[in-house]
Order: sequence, then C-alpha cells, then structure tokens
Amino acid sequence: MRLCLFLFFLCQLALAQQPVSNRGREIVFLSVNVVPMNMDRVLENQTVVVQNGKITALGAAGKVRYGRQALVIDAKGKYLTPGWAEMHAHVPPIDDIEPMKEVLMLYLANGITTIRGMLGHPKHLELRAKINSGDILGPHFYTTGPSFNGQTVRTAERGAEMVRQQKAAGYDYLKLHPGLTNETFPAIARTAKEVGIPFAGHVSFNVGVWRAIEAGYSSIDHLDGFVEAITPGIDTLVDQETGLFGSWIGYRADTAKIPRLMQALRDRNIRVVPTQALAERWLSPQSAEAFSGAPEMKYMKPGEVTNWVNAKNNYNANPNFSPERAEAFLQLRRKLLKACQQNGVEILLGSDAPQVFNVPGFSIHHEMKYMVDAGLTPYEVLRTGTVNVASYLGKPDWGILKVGNVSDLVLLSGNPLQDIGQTRNVEGVMIGEKWLSREFLTAELKKLEKQGK
Repeated sequence: MRLCLFLFFLCQLALAQQPVSNRGREIVFLSVNVVPMNMDRVLENQTVVVQNGKITALGAAGKVRYGRQALVIDAKGKYLTPGWAEMHAHVPPIDDIEPMKEVLMLYLANGITTIRGMLGHPKHLELRAKINSGDILGPHFYTTGPSFNGQTVRTAERGAEMVRQQKAAGYDYLKLHPGLTNETFPAIARTAKEVGIPFAGHVSFNVGVWRAIEAGYSSIDHLDGFVEAITPGIDTLVDQETGLFGSWIGYRADTAKIPRLMQALRDRNIRVVPTQALAERWLSPQSAEAFSGAPEMKYMKPGEVTNWVNAKNNYNANPNFSPERAEAFLQLRRKLLKACQQNGVEILLGSDAPQVFNVPGFSIHHEMKYMVDAGLTPYEVLRTGTVNVASYLGKPDWGILKVGNVSDLVLLSGNPLQDIGQTRNVEGVMIGEKWLSREFLTAELKKLEKQGK
C-alpha cells in the first residue's frame, strides 16, 4: 500500500513538472478569486473551466459543472487574471533558435503570454511559426523586422525598398531606430501606409515627435521625443546635447506644453509604450550597485551584467549628469505617464528587456510598479498589459477573463488590484491550451540560471 502511494506521489509530481494540455480535457480552477479586467473588481470564490484554449465556464463555486476527467486545480485564496503582454521585448536576433527559447521561458514564467519583439531577424519568422504550431512553447509572438536607422537607411529609395521587403517577408511591424532624416523618414512612413504594415519604436531627433505623430506611428516607445517636444530652445540644440530620451534637458522642460502633446497623441490614436523601467534603472541618480545584485540577474550571463554596470557607470560619469537633474528627468517622465492616462492616450505595457538591468519577464513587474509610482492605479496599470493590448492588436477575445475568451491566464497568490507587487507571485500560467504549474516553471527557471556556472 505504501509503495502504491509513493508511486502515485511520484506520478503526480512528474505531472506537475510538465505542461498539461487542455485540448480535449477540461482544466478547472476551483474556488478562485477572478480579476476579470472588465472592471476594477474581484469576483470571489469562482469556478473557472478552460478547454481547447478557451474559457468555457465561469461561475460561483459549486454552481459550475465539469467532467470527471478534468484536471482540478485547488485555487482557494488565489487570484486568476488575464495574462500580460510585453510590448517592447527583445528576442536574440541570431540564427540559433535555442537561446530564443530561453528568453521565451523567462517571459512565460513571469505571466507574460504575449510579446512584441522589437529588433527583428529572419529567424524570428520561423520562431513565430513554430510557436503558433505548438512546436515551441512560448508567448504569442509579434515581430518587427530588422532596424530602420541612420546606417541601414541612407536614402529615401532604400527606405521604401526595405519597407516592401519586410512586408513581403511577413513581419508584423517595422522597427524604427534613431538616425532617420526628413528625407528618409517620410519615404518609410508613406510606403508603410501604401503596403499596409505599421511602424513603431524610436523617434529620430531630426524628425521630432510632431512629425512622428502626423505620420501615424503605430506606437511611440520610450516616450521618445516627448521631452524634446516640450523643451524651450530645442531648435538650437543638436541630438548629442539632449541625451538619451532627453535625459540631459529634462530639467528645462516646460510642463505647460504637456496638454498640447497629449491632445495630438490622442487625436491621432498614437499608442505609447513607456519602458519606464529602463529610465528608472539606467537613467536614474542611483548607482549601478542598486540594481546589479538583484536576484533575477542570475538569469543573465555575467558578462552581460558587467556590460550593464559599465553602461550605468558611464551615464553617471558623464559631465552632463547630476543627481538633481537625473531626478528631475524621472519626475518629468512620471508626469508624462500620468498625463497619458488622464488624457485618454492609450498606454501599452512594455519595459525593453533584455536591456540595462531589465531581465526579460522580471522587468515587467518593475515596469508595473513604476507606473503605480507615477500615479496610475493598479487596475489602470494592469489594463495596459491586457485590455489595451487586445484593443491594439485587434483581438476582441483577449485581455478580459470571460466565457468565450482565450485561456491566456495567470494564477497569483495575492490580489494585484490591492498591491501591484502581487504580480510577482506567480502560481501558474495558462498559455492557450497549456497549463504551466508553479513546479514546472520553477524547474525551468532553475535550468536558465547563468551565474555561478
């Protein structure tokens, strides 16, 4: 009898450490508190049933029927919410898919069920296809093509040619980087509209945010160009004098100009991906040591963390840097973030990882916290990674936890509407048809540790 019980325990443990499919089999979350995201509320003590990648039933515990063969997850006291998006993600732009799979798992383990890769590579098209077919486990993947910047696009003709090539290749978006001009940028934007592919990313200094808005960016990332747009005398400066995202001139900005900027963004329905975590960590007054020892750094190669430390130290050592001006720059960005929320400019959740002290997946939790610090409520922040993304992507059955919608879900141990820090406490993730238990995710994360090896 003891042997049978021991073998049963081993079988259950093995099952917990593997993804469980709901294709043809119900998975049931029993006695769970639901954060549906259609309102700032919690539905307490619910039963949620998912099958074949969809939510098939939702109701008060004891009132919902399910089959005897269902996998029942005791979720009493836990919270179930739609999965989040990382809309400024980076997947290695290389020919080897294996390192890409590692990054995908870091995202999944942190409850991120959709990513938009923002520096494309031809291999990403194959990766996207294998994720969609189920051959590779990963979040839903939207990919940009290779970068449009001052080095890759030297003429208007070349810009238009690259747009047509990337549209034909099948990329979802174009990624714009700095260095575009008033000759090359209009050709890119015009051709993108002609062939029907959206463009997103940085705003080149010589283009400026007003032309970017008029051209119809799909999303402006990093709040790029915002500080320059509200800084008096910007027409007397060159790019190198303004600093990354306007970090050297933020203390000079005129906040009375913010409403005009917000109105322009709203009127043209330009989405904003703030990547506030990048600014709060790289461009802050704090030292590199404040971030380099964080627990999640163990998932990055030591050499990469060293590069991040050097980048931070170089920023702090720049003659244009002072702690007071750096803090003023961050305060300005927080005002811009709050203004976006207050003025109906749709924010999309994104943190830019891997990037200086932003580890894939983990940095999204920092991003959420920084947005709360900027004055958004936890519910407003959670919408940026769920409801707003579903609207942006044209996915009416994403982003809200209700019957008929896709079963991209995160199970948490605490209520994120009361404490945004609870997003870190992931008990399991549903990505479409697969349930990834905490045991499975913990084991996978252990395999990805880089430091100390």
